[in-house]
Amino acid sequence: MARVKVCGITDPAGIDATAEAGADWVGFNFFPPSPRYVPPSRARELAMRHKEGLPRVGLFVNPTVAIIAEVLAEVPLDILQLYGAVDLPGLRIRFGLPIWRPVGVAAVTDLPRELDGADAVLLEAKPPPDATRPGGNAVSFDWSLTRRWHAPGPWLLAGGLDPDNVAEAIRLSGTEAVDVSSGVERTKGVKDPELIRAFIRNARAG
Repeated sequence: MARVKVCGITDPAGIDATAEAGADWVGFNFFPPSPRYVPPSRARELAMRHKEGLPRVGLFVNPTVAIIAEVLAEVPLDILQLYGAVDLPGLRIRFGLPIWRPVGVAAVTDLPRELDGADAVLLEAKPPPDATRPGGNAVSFDWSLTRRWHAPGPWLLAGGLDPDNVAEAIRLSGTEAVDVSSGVERTKGVKDPELIRAFIRNARAG
């Protein structure tokens, strides 16, 4: 049974549905250009609605130590999801939190052979040439590429997932965990509780 992360939560209805449907993680986006960005004060309000049993993942892009520290001063994060050229081992030591490293995939040669200082990797499609964000672009890669891949550690499948394709994605990729954001939105940046519930239900079935 696959584990599920719902990322990019911006409102109470979204986090309530995520918690009540039994997600394994909830994600908050701290990258201002993203339509799913939430300021730390808002993320704290949302996180406090479900203090227990729903680990919180903070997404950052090329963050400085100061930026992460500023967020952690307000938001009780459990995991850091870090894009960009950052010192993953150093940040783990500095903040004492597990780190997930996103990896863009277009071909089998893109699949990572090492964790490179992370605790887990998150596989998603390489962003399109005109993308303004390193991830969260609602595109997928060939999920079957991972079938013969020897993963260096824990990993999640992300990118282009929705309630209709998540079971197939799990079957083709062999993943044990999935990450969804735009695939459960009714408008950009706003989650649909019914889609969240359907996604988690179908992921569990897959």
